[in-house]
Amino acid sequence: MRAAFRGLVGVAVLLLLWELLSNSDLVPPGYIPPPTVIGATLVRLLLDGVFVYDVIASVLAWAIALGIAIAIAVPLGLVLGSVPAVRRATRTVVELMRPIPSVAMIPLAILLFGGGPEAKIVLAVYASVWPILFNTIYALDELDEQLVDTARAFGTSKPRIMATVALPSAAPFVMTGIRTSAAIALIVVVSTELLAGATLGLGQFILNASSGGGRMDLVFAGTVVAGLIGYLVNAGLEWVQRRFFAWGARTGETV
Repeated sequence: MRAAFRGLVGVAVLLLLWELLSNSDLVPPGYIPPPTVIGATLVRLLLDGVFVYDVIASVLAWAIALGIAIAIAVPLGLVLGSVPAVRRATRTVVELMRPIPSVAMIPLAILLFGGGPEAKIVLAVYASVWPILFNTIYALDELDEQLVDTARAFGTSKPRIMATVALPSAAPFVMTGIRTSAAIALIVVVSTELLAGATLGLGQFILNASSGGGRMDLVFAGTVVAGLIGYLVNAGLEWVQRRFFAWGARTGETV
């Protein structure tokens, strides 16, 4: 409760300073709308079905991309982290692909998938795979060998060891990677909508608002919604990590 209260105080102070700055002569009129104007605009937008569809489109694309990234990265990380030969054979390819910015691949994604939701989903998957993958690999590097040796002594097969020993031990690290990837996926989805001109989505809404008469209140309202979605997603995943992976929360946070 104290932490929540301090957080609310911080938000209130920020909004107050923002309101004073927007109404002062330091900022040209219309450049940075005050929070009161943005709040009123946001309420009107939430009552508008078109804007709600944009929000749903972005959230749905984000959820699909994050789910695909988890389905790819966790099994692949278990394989790379437990089979040294495969890890060495793929290290060069992985290290070449990881630094490539997903935003730089927008023209290629549009060429291959068009301007539909597939492009932003593919780019978000590409960008969000890496934190989960490397957290899973690093988690297996920290795996207690005694646990594996004990499982082998009871005749447990390697796939079952991966599922019942390695994966539970890696779970706190994996959750940390998922939290990081959730934010990255949302950023990529909105950025792709903004840069590629999607038919639906928060990025498309912000782009139209900025170019159609310079409605900065609409731009800030869309940006605030994107920020709130990111905050709620991170808070939800943080609660899941504390609730179900409390035994390794401290270790997972250090990766």
